Amino acid sequence: MTRYVLTVPYTFERNGQTETRFRRVGAIFENARRETGEVFLSVKLDFPVAVTELVGFPPRPEDDPASDEVTQS
Repeated sequence: MTRYVLTVPYTFERNGQTETRFRRVGAIFENARRETGEVFLSVKLDFPVAVTELVGFPPRPEDDPASDEVTQS
C-alpha cells in the first residue's frame, strides 16, 4: 500500500530570504476496492485544517510506520 505524507506549505522570511517549509497535517493512503480492484486514495487528517492548498510527499524513512521509532516535527 502506497502512503504519502500530507503537508501544508508555509513561507517566512529569514535573513532577508524567503523560505518555504512544509508542516505535516495528515496522510494519503492508496487503497483498492475488494470487489473490483479499483484503486482509490483515502485522505486522513491529523486535525481539522482550514487551508486552500495541501501537498503530499512520500514518507521519509523516519516516518515509516514499520519502524518502532516515533519522531515529531
